[in-house]
Amino acid sequence: MKLATVLRTATSAVALGGLLIAAASVNAQQPGQPAAQSAAAKAEDAVVAKVNGQEIRRSEVDRVIQGLPPQVQMMPPQMILPAVIDQVINGRLISQQGYKAGLQNDAEVKDRLKRAEERFVQEAYLTREVEKRITDQRLQEAYKKYLDEHPAEDEVKARHILVENEADAKQIIEDLKKGADFAKLSTEKSKDPGAAQQGGDLGWFSKAQMVEPFANAAFAMKPGETSQAPVQTQFGWHVIKVEDRRKTTPPTFDQVREELKSDLSEKTIAEMVDQLRTQATIERFPIADAEPAAPAAPAGEAQPQKKP
Repeated sequence: MKLATVLRTATSAVALGGLLIAAASVNAQQPGQPAAQSAAAKAEDAVVAKVNGQEIRRSEVDRVIQGLPPQVQMMPPQMILPAVIDQVINGRLISQQGYKAGLQNDAEVKDRLKRAEERFVQEAYLTREVEKRITDQRLQEAYKKYLDEHPAEDEVKARHILVENEADAKQIIEDLKKGADFAKLSTEKSKDPGAAQQGGDLGWFSKAQMVEPFANAAFAMKPGETSQAPVQTQFGWHVIKVEDRRKTTPPTFDQVREELKSDLSEKTIAEMVDQLRTQATIERFPIADAEPAAPAAPAGEAQPQKKP
């Protein structure tokens, strides 16, 4: 598919799907309606086109680009800007015709704009309130709690060879005692295809990440040791070689800051909603089709008959 076709499809969905909302914005004002934009802002926000005298500025084009698929956004501006500007022009032409037809006064349009406005007001209110309430102190307290809940733990780096029966596992242990290479044997004999391709390498893991018999055996060994007896799990029989051990290092505050902020945001919003509900007068009324259905009679029980 040609780039122009991809852009036309994507930008049409963005431009036309948001047309009614855009019609209420500064960038889609009615003909003759001045944009509430300072001279300094206009100087940085260049006019990229005019449609029947109505300006289209770079900021509007950039907003459309932000709604495109990531792979398209990564393309050089000179490749996508012309096609995006064309689609913004098309959207503006359609909105101008809609205004001429008086659709800005249509009841359905007004209702949809009102609902869009309510969503934007909700988002703006929540964003500003959450920003005010999530202080550095709260983030630091959340980080301390995170560290308490995620203490440093031991990890092991190991390889394994997985076979179907104990006899095969014992033979592998004997071969290893005679000097066979563990990684080579794993590639040749292990029935764990993922690990076998890496010479049996399982990487680093904690005790909780492995099934109990395997974990108990691995964490009882020292670096460089190989299991002297096969270890049975529900997957089969394992021969294990521990290569290294370490204790995990907790992430720094900066590494988990965004995660903490996201968690606090959800908690803060829930608290805000709960508080608003307790302070508000809320009335709920019965809805006929939302009432629970009458329970069905048990199987074999006679159904009541209406009298004629």
